[in-house]
Amino acid sequence: MQAVEVKEFGGPDVLEPREVPVPEPEAGQVLVQVAAADVMFLDTRLRSGWGTDFFAVQPPYVAGGAIGGIVAAVGPGVDPALLGIRVTARTVASGVGRGLPIGGYAEQALADADQLNRIPDGVTVEQATAVVHDGHTAFAAFERAGIRPGQQVLITAAAGGLGTLLTQLAHRAGAQVIAAARGDAKLALTRRLGARVAVDYSETGWTEQVLAATEGRGPDVVFDGAGGEPGDAALRITPADALFIGYGAAAGEFAGAAADEARERGVRVLGLYDLSIGNDSRARYAAQILELLATEELEVVIGQTFPLADAAAAHAAIEDRTALGRTLLRV
Repeated sequence: MQAVEVKEFGGPDVLEPREVPVPEPEAGQVLVQVAAADVMFLDTRLRSGWGTDFFAVQPPYVAGGAIGGIVAAVGPGVDPALLGIRVTARTVASGVGRGLPIGGYAEQALADADQLNRIPDGVTVEQATAVVHDGHTAFAAFERAGIRPGQQVLITAAAGGLGTLLTQLAHRAGAQVIAAARGDAKLALTRRLGARVAVDYSETGWTEQVLAATEGRGPDVVFDGAGGEPGDAALRITPADALFIGYGAAAGEFAGAAADEARERGVRVLGLYDLSIGNDSRARYAAQILELLATEELEVVIGQTFPLADAAAAHAAIEDRTALGRTLLRV
């Protein structure tokens, strides 16, 4: 079968399509005939050699941790009734307790049978694959925030896969959404999804626009998907008793330089690890988001798709910050 390997740490050009053996499912596993593979920002960071202290990956490895497709084979002890079912899943290596987002950029991939999400009628494989990771994080962050009608909610990297979901969820909850993104196309997207105010955080003085939109008080809740300087800037205008949830690093490292100072001011600062969830919550969130997609109450934004062999182009698009919403590989 064809797969895309990271042959060494480096730029997008180190992603190399090649033929590899078809994996065989072990006890409790299934083999998925992959139709779509999610491409995460984290995939690009790991490929560059970042984060090896936390993610024990060493080249060569097949990139990607989330897939969608059809169950093609089952391992010992797995119900054969699963054969032919449309599913999404994290790859075996990306499962709970393992956390390595690898093995997904391939024509076939292994997944744990008890971690499959059945795709309901009315939802495409691509739509379902695009929320395998973002859906869980969005619902965990949204639930943790406990947003109330009328609250001012700032979302950075609001035009990304996770940001677009949170923009819609906050808007549905009655919040006044302030979306921060980069460029006219991304700002227009956030407005369409429910943002009351959209600001370009690549421009000087963007935080002043946020303060003006909140009558000088600052946001009640911040969902920070940008990290880096935009994340630190958002922290500096977050008032005491407000909630700041940092889960991403689209603009650099996770926001942290201003975190201690913000806590001293009384800001509740949570990070990605504070959003960790167990299997029960993961299954519940998956069912909720797939139902919202099926009823068209929530939109998943898939900004661009690439053939499997063009995974390098997909990584380049994410790193160039030209990507809207989610990026997928077609298999």
